[in-house]
Amino acid sequence: MPERSTITRHALTVLAGQLAVMAYGVTDTLVAGRHAEASLAALSVGSAIFISVYVALMGMLQALLPVWAELRGRQDWAGIGRSLRQALYLCALTSILGMAALQNPHVVLEWTDVPADLRAPVVDYLGVLALALPPALLFRMYSTLSQALGQPQWVTWLQISALFVKIPLSVWFTFGGAGLPAQGVVGCAWATLVVNYLQFGLAGWLLRTQALYTPLQLWHRMERPDRQQIRQFVRLGVPAALAITVEVTSFTLMALFIARQGTLAAAGHQIAATMAAVLYMVPLSFAIATSARVSYWRGANDEKRATQTVFIGFRVAALVSVALSAILFIAKETIASLYSSDPPLIRLTAGLLAWVAAYHLVDAVQTLCIFVLRCYHITLAPLLVYGCLLWGLGLGGGYWMAYQGIGGLAPLQSPTPFWAASAAALSLTAAVFSWILARALQNATFKH
Repeated sequence: MPERSTITRHALTVLAGQLAVMAYGVTDTLVAGRHAEASLAALSVGSAIFISVYVALMGMLQALLPVWAELRGRQDWAGIGRSLRQALYLCALTSILGMAALQNPHVVLEWTDVPADLRAPVVDYLGVLALALPPALLFRMYSTLSQALGQPQWVTWLQISALFVKIPLSVWFTFGGAGLPAQGVVGCAWATLVVNYLQFGLAGWLLRTQALYTPLQLWHRMERPDRQQIRQFVRLGVPAALAITVEVTSFTLMALFIARQGTLAAAGHQIAATMAAVLYMVPLSFAIATSARVSYWRGANDEKRATQTVFIGFRVAALVSVALSAILFIAKETIASLYSSDPPLIRLTAGLLAWVAAYHLVDAVQTLCIFVLRCYHITLAPLLVYGCLLWGLGLGGGYWMAYQGIGGLAPLQSPTPFWAASAAALSLTAAVFSWILARALQNATFKH
């Protein structure tokens, strides 16, 4: 099968599952928005904190994809099984750290000046999600393994099927009914907990019963921690997790800083952020598929095919991302009206979605770059670039324009400066990443 078809098929399969996962968030946004504006604002703050924690820990495990894909390229099936069992130690540690962070959000809420009336529902929301974190991370390990094997179909089916559980549960737990009292935004968290444990249980059953996983010899007795193996995981995973932390927090901290502008601004930002996250799933899916193939060819000691695969992935992802940005820009008012019937909120959201369209174009480039760079074990440089540009220029510049003003311009008490500064910072990030990747490809080809 041509490499373009392999990447596209893999990416579309991953995308279907990722969109189902994003539909969980969209569902919660719609349900919370219909429940009350205050519930939507609390969801905006709570989900920002949860995503910051979860995605950072998920990045630690997602960074194992090149390791397992290279082992697949070498046809070392039993080695994949041993590596996965060692990764369980890493997963246990990340779960403990994540649960502790989610159960103690008070410092972050005070630091970002989140309004006092939002803090109680946010704390309750995160307390439930802390219990939902371990199965979510274990399922992410299963997802990463299947993607490294080039067979993400079961993951996608589980994610799509879970959506049909998530939607009715979010509605029921939030609004109440059939003897269950209304729980507001916390009901969305309880629905997530049920879905996460369901997915984890079914994933374990598939690993036990499906022939795809039999050669990996997964169900052996757990070995003692292998320091060398875990050290390799840490070298890849920690910088990757920190880079994702910077990327995500530069995005989610906007929600916390914007929350002080009131519920209208927080609600508008939540809708824009949800759309940005949905669009992000497209380049993310192509990045996962491309990096799996690049690492496979590197494991097979074919650097030429690996380089060709990188360019194929870029061309396909770029074409799709341009189309999506154009559609969003044209339909921004229509999309905003789907989330709310309030005219001021619709006007604010439509303006933010125009910036989201620009943001997505450069986000697609940098996403593909950073995933492929991990295939060449380059993780520290992206972390430094993220810290300087996304935190410094993006988040810092947006905060300065919104609350301090620049030059003779007065402060702009709006979410717009944050999105404008973030789009500018991400443009520079994509340019730097492209240069680093070009150098990496040249060096790999020369050494080969």
